[in-house]
Amino acid sequence: MSHPLPIYPAAGIREIERAVPIGPDSPSLMERAGLACAELARTLATDPRPILVLAGPGNNGGDALVAARWLKQWFYRVEVVSRADEARLPPDAATALAAWRAVGGSCQPDLPEKRDWGLVIDGLFGIGLTRPLDAPYADWVQRVNALAVPILALDVPSGLDADTGCSHGVAIRAQHTVTFLALKPGLLTANGPDHCGQLHLRTLDVLAPMYHPASGWLLDEHLVRGLLPPRPLNSHKGLFGSVGILGGAAGMTGAALLAGRAALHVGAGRVYLGLLDDDAPAVDPLQPELMLRPAGHLLDAPHLNVLVAGPGLGRSAAAVGYLQHVLAADAPLVLDADALNLIAASDALKARIAQRKAPTLMTPHPAEAARLVGASIGDVLCQRVEIASLIAVRFNAFVALKGVGTVCAMPNATWFINASGNPGLASPGTGDVLAGILGALLAQGLSPRDALLLGVYLHGAAADRLRERGIGPVGMTASEVIGAARDLLNEWVYGLSR
Repeated sequence: MSHPLPIYPAAGIREIERAVPIGPDSPSLMERAGLACAELARTLATDPRPILVLAGPGNNGGDALVAARWLKQWFYRVEVVSRADEARLPPDAATALAAWRAVGGSCQPDLPEKRDWGLVIDGLFGIGLTRPLDAPYADWVQRVNALAVPILALDVPSGLDADTGCSHGVAIRAQHTVTFLALKPGLLTANGPDHCGQLHLRTLDVLAPMYHPASGWLLDEHLVRGLLPPRPLNSHKGLFGSVGILGGAAGMTGAALLAGRAALHVGAGRVYLGLLDDDAPAVDPLQPELMLRPAGHLLDAPHLNVLVAGPGLGRSAAAVGYLQHVLAADAPLVLDADALNLIAASDALKARIAQRKAPTLMTPHPAEAARLVGASIGDVLCQRVEIASLIAVRFNAFVALKGVGTVCAMPNATWFINASGNPGLASPGTGDVLAGILGALLAQGLSPRDALLLGVYLHGAAADRLRERGIGPVGMTASEVIGAARDLLNEWVYGLSR
């Protein structure tokens, strides 16, 4: 397992900037950032039209001015638009402006009308912006977004909150974003991916964790490969655990079946379904390996060592009773869907979760997360890392707050943001599939942390593999994700590919 890429909020980046020593003969961080931007811009400027550089009134604008200077020296035609007050510029940005002028550069005070550019560099505002853009910057952003021209954003697209990924009114919609020193949460979750386009990290020769410890990291394939070991040749199904799934109330049996099929395909040795629907089938004709029984008999299943509660559970009094029994079991537990809603509505169930000795994994979507902590959905959408971490600490649980850039939060206040997945997962049943995957990984002996990380990344990567095959995102189904997850897991563990 390789070292994950750290993620820092704006305050952490500021600490790193202050701590990095700059020798008398070494280029400043601004010089390094501007050069990195110019080098990337050179690969994106594929036609002879001029490059438009928007330079703001702070250090982000200074980075842009350094980039403009390099591009001009490389004989690109560059036009800079800036309304920065020279007397109020930070020292490094003032130096960058003077250097731009020294090579014959000038600044226009407003965006020219009806000009044709080959590339726009957005250097208006960086990680420090926490309010809506005002005039004239909001107008510039709207006009630039309307152009059929590629946009390269510096550090953070202007108007996007670097910590939360929420946009402050209007925000740049870039095709490329080059970010400096380390990744920021807002680039990876909420509205961030829609505004960033392709993300390029430039560390500027700075090893960020040397100067400030990280609490968050990127969840990518390098991190999860190797978490599930190959199976011994001398294997039997008992080695890979037994998963019990509680759910499947009337009209929602399919949710429990999806979770069960996912658990089976990701390697659980045995899978039992405890179904609340009195008229539920005795066998799954598409997956007869599953063992179906009434919900009240689930905990009587032999060898049961992992439980999943919630897929199609419903909110009846019977569901509450069965959930109470599951919460009291001394086994790792995955809580999803209506199990989370029932817990959110009961102080007694909340207390029981927090007091469990065995590991608990929780997989809320934003609405369920809002109910668990008494917040609004809007708060959850714009405070994803904070809310996921709050749930993890409050319930002593390992939490996946689902959505673009799923946030995986641990009880020790560390967190990861997932890099896999696509809009094809915004379809019925995919959450049930994730719950089954997590149950299967726990049953095979992974720690709760590793099961959460591998399961969340695998779930998203399976959707990405389907998209590569021309399946979705539109119309992608949860059943299709199950098969793709199995293929990927075998590829990672054994090097097998299909």
